[in-house]
Amino acid sequence: MSLARRATPDDAEELVRLRKVMQDSYLGPNPDVSWQPAATETLRRKLADPDGDLTAFVVERPGGLAACVVGTIEYRLGGPGNPHGVSGYVFSVATDADLRRRGYSRACMEALLGWFRERGVRKIDLRASADGEPLYTSLGFVRTPDPAMRLTL
Repeated sequence: MSLARRATPDDAEELVRLRKVMQDSYLGPNPDVSWQPAATETLRRKLADPDGDLTAFVVERPGGLAACVVGTIEYRLGGPGNPHGVSGYVFSVATDADLRRRGYSRACMEALLGWFRERGVRKIDLRASADGEPLYTSLGFVRTPDPAMRLTL
């Protein structure tokens, strides 16, 4: 039996807390939490749809969550290697600092990869921190030459 379970709307606040843990771990502490209420409400709404294109898997600890992963299914124009244009994207992989190295993120990732498989997703992307890269490599992820760029409107 897996340590991980699928998240519910009741987990939204803890998922957002863990997202900040993840962001603070690689960007440095940021006192701005003004984004959290909107993120929590979005997650509650998305997690309420069991057939939706966004899900999360979590490992519990007394009083909250120890670890999580969030993933979404994206649709783009197909091409070689992905004719239907269906892709998975993994984000917000986080474990509380005092609970790391226990296999919690691995359990969450394995559950999410199973969810992607069940939905026919065969191409999955993520951005890896230096700390997370060994886990992702062990699960079969490889570096790609595709550079990311962003425009904020």
